[in-house]
Amino acid sequence: MAEQKPVAKVPEGNSRFFKTRQMQPSSKGFVGYETVWEPMQKEVPYTVPKRP
Repeated sequence: MAEQKPVAKVPEGNSRFFKTRQMQPSSKGFVGYETVWEPMQKEVPYTVPKRP
């Protein structure tokens, strides 16, 4: 088997609704990415409408 190269550090990616971060390499050398989503809309508590 060929030797594995050290993994280059990728900067954190920022987008409108999510961020991506590079994870640590696994024992097999696989490098994954973690995605953190931000809420796209606000939740407003329900209020009972006025009676006629």
